[in-house]
Amino acid sequence: MNLKKIGEQLNIIEQCKKYKIPLWECPQFLFLLMGILIIVTAITAYLIGIHYLVDPLLVAFIVLLITAFLLIIAFSITRSFERLAEANRLKSEFISIVSHQLRTPLSNLNWVTELLMSGKLGNIEVNQLEYFKILKENTARMQSLVSDLLTVSRIETARLPLRKTVFSIEDLVRDLISKFEPFAKGSKVKINFEVKESLPRIFNDSNQLRQVIDNLLDNAIRYTRDNGEIEIKISKKAKNIYFEIKDNGVGIPKKDQKYIFQKFFRSENVLKYQTQGSGLGLYISKAIIERLGGKIGFKSQEGIGSTFWFTIPIE
Repeated sequence: MNLKKIGEQLNIIEQCKKYKIPLWECPQFLFLLMGILIIVTAITAYLIGIHYLVDPLLVAFIVLLITAFLLIIAFSITRSFERLAEANRLKSEFISIVSHQLRTPLSNLNWVTELLMSGKLGNIEVNQLEYFKILKENTARMQSLVSDLLTVSRIETARLPLRKTVFSIEDLVRDLISKFEPFAKGSKVKINFEVKESLPRIFNDSNQLRQVIDNLLDNAIRYTRDNGEIEIKISKKAKNIYFEIKDNGVGIPKKDQKYIFQKFFRSENVLKYQTQGSGLGLYISKAIIERLGGKIGFKSQEGIGSTFWFTIPIE
């Protein structure tokens, strides 16, 4: 039994799988690398020592002293990383469990609200209907937040599977524009869509790419003021599809731009115009684009607007 436990401890790959993180971020793998570095350092110290010192016992003592010191530091660093990795694993599991548990009651609440609003259970007065609408809107916001938290949890634990299919990004974008058209009209925002050339079909995960474009378009509409415009462009660049969405909205202050893809971050100037939002959309978008083999970036100026772009491999 003890030998089995020792074998499990020495199996670095299995230990890293427990934390659900890449091998090069795993504490045990880092300790192994530091062990190799310590061995190289000890050999180097020994070779230098015998060159400059006459007494071999003194050389051996110095080498042992250096090795012991480096081992203590390596062990302390590894233990710290191990505790952080374990805390991160528990946090991701907690978010995943809570989000899953919240989905069912929220779905039931939404279903009951729609049933009450339909009038099938009795007549609904106008003032009651307004309260039901508020309840429905807040339920939808909670469902959106839970969905984002689940996505973040799956990204961090590498449990967001890729389901690649062949699809047209142009059709995907047109479909999303159609979906957001009522929201854009209600916000007095005009959406212009331009395709510069005939585009090839893409072999990738269309659902995840849809989520990215959905996030970018939703942000562009929310943070563009009345009578504003949004320009969407798609073109082919080498072996990639280039997507760009430009708005003339509130923009992002320069001091906040380095944090824009971090979890839960929302710029201060944005809160003046739009209080809703979890601050997870851009974090999720960046993580998804990188998983799909692409790159994402932006340029922005406060009070002028923002341009977000990404590239995605055709195959």
